[in-house]
Amino acid sequence: MDTNILLESGTNELEILEFIIGGKHYGINVAKVREILTIQEITPIPNSHPCIEGIFMPRDTIITVVNLIRALGFDEAECDNNMLIVTNFNNLNIAFIVDRVIGIHRVSWTDIVKPDSTVNTPGSAVATGIIKHMDNLVIVLDFEKIVEDICPETGLRISEIDNLGERERNTIPVLVAEDSPLLTQLIHDSLMKAGYTNITMTANGQEAWDKLCTLKRTNGVDYGCKVLITDIEMPMMDGHRLIKLIREDNALQHIPIVIFSSLINDDMRRKGERLGADRQISKPEIGSLVTILDELIQERV
Repeated sequence: MDTNILLESGTNELEILEFIIGGKHYGINVAKVREILTIQEITPIPNSHPCIEGIFMPRDTIITVVNLIRALGFDEAECDNNMLIVTNFNNLNIAFIVDRVIGIHRVSWTDIVKPDSTVNTPGSAVATGIIKHMDNLVIVLDFEKIVEDICPETGLRISEIDNLGERERNTIPVLVAEDSPLLTQLIHDSLMKAGYTNITMTANGQEAWDKLCTLKRTNGVDYGCKVLITDIEMPMMDGHRLIKLIREDNALQHIPIVIFSSLINDDMRRKGERLGADRQISKPEIGSLVTILDELIQERV
């Protein structure tokens, strides 16, 4: 996969790889895709999850293969299983079986419609957004949730908070931008358990930006945000665009920023550094997030 297709930092755009399963159109953020392969010889693993097809080794890395058709509950008889989309997120290399790859589309986060509660039940839905491309509705899938449902240990490691032991209460205001309702609750509860009691959660970068702008006009930014934690993938405004706006604003640019995302690979890390993120952590590592939050507050606040 040619990573040169990655976009300029902070444009609030992304590229979606469109693919087909059972005649329907789905998508994945190109930032998660390593390469696209024709179907390979896959070695089954005894006693593995029913959605784990097996493993293969295209070069020097063993890659787990997920039967995406089965994971989504589709009729396998209607699917061709011709291609593998090899991905990397949450520090995992995973391939997903699909029928056919259509192409890559450059879109703005503002063009992605977040499914409402009628089709996106919190805790169980795997659709993060919907895009209309030409005459097709392309459903952007939550691959992190799909993998977590198969392997729960790939989710937030809440036990890491318990390992931190007893901690003092801390009322320093922390602003968080995270679009997943499930992760929003888990991050909030984890930070509270770690002693941070003054937390404001926002559902995307736009909401976080609006909150900061309101603070500028009213009580002052430091009153409501001493540290920002942000995801990267979010509707309306992504985390990179949010960081860019903050670093260009004289009243906000001093705020320490932590990126907490499943997309912390080499390319995305360089993007975050160029934009001015102070720290970047892969999303499962909630214990490391608390440790880094402690360090930033001690150094900068």
